[in-house]
Amino acid sequence: MSHVQNVSYQNLGWETSADLYLPPAFDEKRRYPTIVSTHPIGSCKEQTSGNVYAKALAEQGFVVLAFDASFQGASGGAPRYIEDPAIRVSDIRFAIDYLVTLPYVDAERIGAIGVCGGGGYTIHAAMTDHRIKALVSITGVNFGRLIRESFSEFDPIGALQAMAQQRTAEAQGAPRHVIDYLPPTVEEGRNNGINDIDVLEATDYYKSPRGQQPNGATSGLFSFNSAAMGWDAFLQAEVLLTQPLMVIIGDKPGGFGAYRDGWEIYGRTASKDKHIVVAEGWSHYDLYDQPEPVRQALDALVPFFRERL
Repeated sequence: MSHVQNVSYQNLGWETSADLYLPPAFDEKRRYPTIVSTHPIGSCKEQTSGNVYAKALAEQGFVVLAFDASFQGASGGAPRYIEDPAIRVSDIRFAIDYLVTLPYVDAERIGAIGVCGGGGYTIHAAMTDHRIKALVSITGVNFGRLIRESFSEFDPIGALQAMAQQRTAEAQGAPRHVIDYLPPTVEEGRNNGINDIDVLEATDYYKSPRGQQPNGATSGLFSFNSAAMGWDAFLQAEVLLTQPLMVIIGDKPGGFGAYRDGWEIYGRTASKDKHIVVAEGWSHYDLYDQPEPVRQALDALVPFFRERL
């Protein structure tokens, strides 16, 4: 069995909290291939990025770091629940900064994975941090596109105006407006006319014992979401993303757009060594924790990393 150490390290002006998953029969005198695992938006390190993928990769002989995003989970930073893509990408760089100080981490064999929004952040981080030697996006989502489209009800300018008003009000002393991205239950979502597979399955994962964790807040600070509006996870991929890339998606498309985003980055990347794995008959949230699609993902990504790290 792998084992887990909780660690913390310096970020910009606060501490990051992370779980370090170590392989069975771990020997700190050895040097291991190592992977940074980035959680979805509204998630935390104890959910799919940690307890599913980091755990499984550690059992296959990798050291894996699953961390909480700045302003979220057990990591520091204020105000809480900021989802700023530039800082989320910076978090991945700081995770690598920490890992390369560890004597048992081979700095020349560092890979990265991310789930959902974490997949988009991992892709963007790898473009500008070539310490990442290979990467896998698991049902990855380009949060910039998502917030310009369905999250703003296809009215990005109207949303930006509302965010601007709210940020001014908060600067002048109004309480922070923290939105929950999901309904409280699947039933309430359906009763309110929600029929999108991604929203309903996200609610089933995050709001029930299936995936619920104390720090999986599914929340965002509305006034600070404007930072994502002008951001694109895939910008400059044709020039800068040259490392080996694997994209894993389910073939049941939903409103968060991982299926289309997966094919888009697969087509756009400059990587010569690129692969797309489509889990047929499975959805975005099936790839978070359901045994069969997770097995399909691991059967692809474990040998991918073994050969390239």
